[in-house]
Amino acid sequence: IAEFVRQHWQEDEFFGYQFLNGLNPMMIEKCLELPKNFLVTEDMVKSFLPDGSSLRREMENRNIFLCDYKDLNCVIGKENVIHDRPQYLAAPLCLLYKTSDNKLLPIAIQLKQEPGEENPIFLPSDGEDWLLAKIFVRNAEFSMHELNFHLLRTHLLAEVFFMATIRHLPSAHPLFKLLVLHFRYTLQINIMARDQLMSEEAFFSEHTGIGLTGSKMFLREALATLTYSSLCLPENIKERGLEEIPNFYYRDDGLKLWKIIHEYVQGVLGHYYNSDDYIQRDTELQLWIKDIYKKAFLERRSSEIPQSFTSLEELIKFATMIIFTVSVQHGAVNNGQFDFGAWMPNFPSSLKCPPPTCKGKATEIDVLETLPDIGTTVHTMTALYLLSQKSSDHYSLGNYPEQLFVEQKPLELTDDFRRKLEVLSYDIKARNIGLPLPYTYLDPENIENSVAI
Repeated sequence: IAEFVRQHWQEDEFFGYQFLNGLNPMMIEKCLELPKNFLVTEDMVKSFLPDGSSLRREMENRNIFLCDYKDLNCVIGKENVIHDRPQYLAAPLCLLYKTSDNKLLPIAIQLKQEPGEENPIFLPSDGEDWLLAKIFVRNAEFSMHELNFHLLRTHLLAEVFFMATIRHLPSAHPLFKLLVLHFRYTLQINIMARDQLMSEEAFFSEHTGIGLTGSKMFLREALATLTYSSLCLPENIKERGLEEIPNFYYRDDGLKLWKIIHEYVQGVLGHYYNSDDYIQRDTELQLWIKDIYKKAFLERRSSEIPQSFTSLEELIKFATMIIFTVSVQHGAVNNGQFDFGAWMPNFPSSLKCPPPTCKGKATEIDVLETLPDIGTTVHTMTALYLLSQKSSDHYSLGNYPEQLFVEQKPLELTDDFRRKLEVLSYDIKARNIGLPLPYTYLDPENIENSVAI
């Protein structure tokens, strides 16, 4: 895959493909109306749309999509310095169009959130300026992916879920038995991440444009906008308007996995809780969710995280979200990092020149001068390579190193869970045979039970 990326990274079609099936399928959303600060006009993009059509008509036909990196705006102007040279970051808006043959193509990029004369709209007809604009989007992707959708939404959430579990649930509790093997090695890997990636003189401090200080600022911003529904794939897909966009393999595989996990959780918890009254009177369970609400989401009501459980249905959904987050979602955003990042221009961790403020001046030399230096490149490739490796003690989803349940019913449900995952794995492999670029990250064989790498 890394070689495929090297060959196709400059192509608009591959640029668009990565928003669906690359490292970060979480940014793209349907666009029914342009943001007020994104000043794209009909005349700008009409040559990239079908004859006789318009941007307004394509939005009405649900063919226009948006990626908005506004959360990065809080660190613009506060970027890192590498080898005594200032680094630069953009907070771009990127508009994409789904063609009649189901390709997703970028048609406009604005690199700063505030419109103005020194913040032009870059178009596919702009030559090297267009390539440079896309590189700034891919650099924004690096920060957004690694810090928000990878570190925060899988590693750090998994840690809080685990700590609440061992604080409040005894080992005999059915929810403890259901969840605890999905936290295997999570504390160890997070301690290593703090030491080797997120500390002074570690990777983010030394080799990224956002830097350690900027990373902390951005993480606070990302946590402040984190919601329960965004962690639940069926709701997230609906909220982003992505139910029908074709060739979205992350969605297709992920929804099937969500359903399989939900059925397993429903069966196991339904075996132990036969009424909502039992849920309400389980003080250990109520302390557990209260701790998560407090420690993971800082008692922020806008997060929509429950503060207590009143029904079995609520518990099933929340437990499904946890297992999905620490296994499936982590696999989706972790396992392909070297595939898509080994070719540095496709996923630069830092950029040495500021975003262009006008059009018609960029040359190939400008592009090369903007890309990170050799040392930054090599350290980033090394980090992505290590993060993409399977754990040395890998157990794929549904295959557990030990069995904590002893009753016949949950044992049967676990076997059924494993069989359903094996069938899905077979179906995904069959689908991938016909794809020019196979999507393997959500094949259950490749998904670890826990955040273990």
